[in-house]
Formats: sequence, structure tokens, C-alpha cells
Amino acid sequence: MKGSKGKGTSRVSKEALKPVDDRKVGKRKAVVKADKGIKRPTKKDLKAKKDPNKPKRPPSAFFVFLEEFRKEYKRENPNVKAVSAVGKAGGEKWKSLSHAEKAPYEAKAAKRKAEYEKLMRAYDSKKASAADDEESERSKSEVNDEDEASEEEHQEDDDEEDEDDEEDD
Repeated sequence: MKGSKGKGTSRVSKEALKPVDDRKVGKRKAVVKADKGIKRPTKKDLKAKKDPNKPKRPPSAFFVFLEEFRKEYKRENPNVKAVSAVGKAGGEKWKSLSHAEKAPYEAKAAKRKAEYEKLMRAYDSKKASAADDEESERSKSEVNDEDEASEEEHQEDDDEEDEDDEEDD
């Protein structure tokens, strides 16, 4: 097989590769164009929306340190404008700090985390109570619908009994 391009290639006729329309043999199928009025949901659309009332997560000890370090670094290097330079310098400084030097930043971060957890518990309870209220409203309306439906059934039964009594007379 001199003319083959690779191992295992088999000879297939061009006719076998063409999609065939049932009515017209040898013709390619027409491409069906999508309706432009219909919009398919994107990943962004399917993603859950963020609640603007939800508390923000607290910064870690490093970021608490970086808040103070950034002010100091800008004062010492006023001509450096790159954010990456501040971040790199802060990272190097953080690595060089001892455990005792990191302790106050870790304490501040722990305090902020405790406040965050308190806010989240309040947020979750408020969210749960809102969901319960919505559910209770829905269930009340369902109960009312059932009550109305059962009253109608009872009236229909009473009417039928009255009709039966009249026929018996």
C-alpha cells in the first residue's frame, strides 16, 4: 500500500462518507438553521445569583497583615504603582515573619471570623424564616383551596340528597 497515509487506514468510497437524504440519493442534507428567536441559556444564566445581603467572608491573617503593610510600603515607595509589586513584597515579608510576629494578625483575623459567623447565623435564620413564611403562605392558600373545594363537594352532596328525597316523595 504505497498510497496510504497511515497505519490502519482503510479505503472507503466517497459515496459512503456522504450523508444521504432518503428522497434524493447522493445529495447532502440541508442544514437546519436554528430559530434565532430562541435563546439558549448560558452557563452564566444557569449559575445561581449572588445575594447582595449575604455577609462577605472575612480576610485571612495574611490579608489583615497586607492591609497594614500596603500603607507602609506606599509611604516608603511612593513611585511604585504596580499592585503586583506590593503583593510580592508583602508575601516575602509575611514569609520572613516569625510565629510570634504573625500572632496579632491571626488574632485580628480570628476576631473578624467570629463576627462573620455571627452575621451568617443571623443571615441564615432570617433567610430560613423568610422561606418558612413563604411556605406557610403557600400552604395557607392550599388549605383554603382545599376547604373551599370540600365545601363545594359537601354542598353538591347535600343537593343530591335533596334531589333524592324529592324523587322518593
